[in-house]
Amino acid sequence: MENDEAYRAVRWALEAGYRHIDSADWYDNEEGCGRAIRDFIKENNLHRSDVFFTTKLKLNNGKARVAKAIDKSLKECGLGYIDLYLIHGPLGGPQMRKESWEAIVEAQKEGKLKSIGISTFGVRHMQGLLDKGLPDPVIHQIDLHPFMTRTDVVEYCKQRGIIMEAWAPLVRGMKFKHPAITALANKYYKEPAQILLRYSLQKGYVPLPKSSSRQRLISNTQVFDFELQDEEVAHLDTLDEALVTDWDPTDCP
Repeated sequence: MENDEAYRAVRWALEAGYRHIDSADWYDNEEGCGRAIRDFIKENNLHRSDVFFTTKLKLNNGKARVAKAIDKSLKECGLGYIDLYLIHGPLGGPQMRKESWEAIVEAQKEGKLKSIGISTFGVRHMQGLLDKGLPDPVIHQIDLHPFMTRTDVVEYCKQRGIIMEAWAPLVRGMKFKHPAITALANKYYKEPAQILLRYSLQKGYVPLPKSSSRQRLISNTQVFDFELQDEEVAHLDTLDEALVTDWDPTDCP
């Protein structure tokens, strides 16, 4: 999503009541997201702390380069600080992951980053940081939905107290017509996307639905007036087929 498109979508999201905006250096939209947040805050007499902004490190390529990447993201968004900063993926090997995390931890100590975390890490990658005596991430952002349950990753994070964020809670629309999803949508008079978001919420995840449609942005907020039964959530868990909707570097070296 380029900057102008991102600006428009973020403005619509903020107007619809969203207060958590997810970006990344890789998305090339930090400037547009930050500008939309700044304009919305100014026009509505809000505080910077009223909107939570996430962005992510593009490359694990050495401590000094990561420090520069963080400063670049800060300049691009223009928000003064970043609420949540993530390593976008585990690519680069153990040493580069370690250096990236060290640079991020230092930036947090300097006040540039409020919270820090990871994205798309496998259990082995997470354990590698722990083995080096480094702080745990507070959040792990990864694709999570009934068709990719990642039981091992979820259990590890639960044991460590790491919050799970689902970056593909809607399965990119690939399973909207699945019988289990449509049956629940018909039962609760909801859209398939709303069923999937409700599943994510009841699993204890932070869902991050992506949309550039103003109507769908609003529709995706309408998930707090119903609740799936425990057995329905359990049945959705049985649909796991390790479906990769974008990329899956959790097995990389």
